[in-house]
Amino acid sequence: MLDIAYLRANRSECINRLKVKNFNSIDLIDELIEKDDLRKNTQQQLDELLSNANKIAKEIGRLYKQGEKDKAEELKKESYLNKENVGKIQTFFTKLNKDILNLLVKLPNLPHHTVPQGKSSSYNQIIKESSNQIELRPESIPHWDLATKYNLISFDLGNKITGSGFPVYIGQGARLQRSLISYFLDKNIQSGYTEYLPPHLVNQDSAFGTGQLPDKDEQMYQINSDSLFLIPTAEVPITNLFRNTILEEKDLPIKATSYTPCFRREAGSYGKSVRGLNRLHQFDKVEIVQIDNPEDSYKTLDKMVKHVSSILEELELPYRILKLCGGDLGFTSALTYDFEVFSAAQKRWLEVSSVSNFETYQSRRIKLRYRDKDGKINYCHSLNGSALALPRIFASIIENNQTPNGIQVPKALQPYTGFDFIS
Repeated sequence: MLDIAYLRANRSECINRLKVKNFNSIDLIDELIEKDDLRKNTQQQLDELLSNANKIAKEIGRLYKQGEKDKAEELKKESYLNKENVGKIQTFFTKLNKDILNLLVKLPNLPHHTVPQGKSSSYNQIIKESSNQIELRPESIPHWDLATKYNLISFDLGNKITGSGFPVYIGQGARLQRSLISYFLDKNIQSGYTEYLPPHLVNQDSAFGTGQLPDKDEQMYQINSDSLFLIPTAEVPITNLFRNTILEEKDLPIKATSYTPCFRREAGSYGKSVRGLNRLHQFDKVEIVQIDNPEDSYKTLDKMVKHVSSILEELELPYRILKLCGGDLGFTSALTYDFEVFSAAQKRWLEVSSVSNFETYQSRRIKLRYRDKDGKINYCHSLNGSALALPRIFASIIENNQTPNGIQVPKALQPYTGFDFIS
């Protein structure tokens, strides 16, 4: 969430920055400020009534002690009326705070000042592109055909036992998938991240805390009978590990990594671009999360980007990094870099990671703070990224490394797979 005090003091700046995200609801900002004014006035009125109630209570006690019962009884009538007013105003005050929260959650995060303007992904800026482009033979085939040819994945079996978007990995395909998970985790741990294995279901508070609710409600699988949600990413449980926490500045940054299956409904996804592993309802992902102080968070973001780059380079995959424009930037993000790998068989770029800084947007929701060296309590910045999402990495590896006789396994993965060739 955004800070109302900052919105009030920097109204014009906030409006202009939100326009970069193509968010133009100025009326919402003005309504929020107006309700916050009313909240302050109501709070003052409530404080005065409570103070007056306290004074009356003391006066009634004094009158009883002095034997002035009639005056005390008369004052008690005023006390009852005062309490009635306090109750009404407290009810109004509670509703007002809920109204303010409901308005606040409709406001996206402010984009960083370097975020380029643009209405769609076509305006994203390419900031790096690796030089190891791959040219395949004309008879090369895409990963969904390779998966069938070498019995690596069955999409039909997944459809049989669950539905479309739930593949079954088989034999060497399953081992390659498991090897990627172990390899990614080891790379993250070597870089100083602590591994966590969190629950794959979260409650409503957790989903709200990282911004999945209410913004991405339709994309999440929900267990209605228990008010729980299947996680769309490990970002949700890992970030919420630190909900309602005050950290010490000396302990920052917090670096966490986790492997989890991820579940997304992806309603409305269809067509050639979602074939095979390109878009799934259940997929594996290894996530990295960092909690840092505001002064260092953008340096941390750069380090996370370099870390993901190093993994893709070890896998010898052609990749590029894009800075997302305002129109493609996520609701909760202040700045995001997307990583895409090139699928030589499909002749297209496939997104495999997003690395983002949310600044204080998530921290305000989950009350994640730190105590600085002067003892002052401040909100942390939260960051996360995929290191990496597996489906399109798997797809690119088998597509880009296919030969007439089989599929060559990248050298970095061979100690994990136990084999260097799929045939």
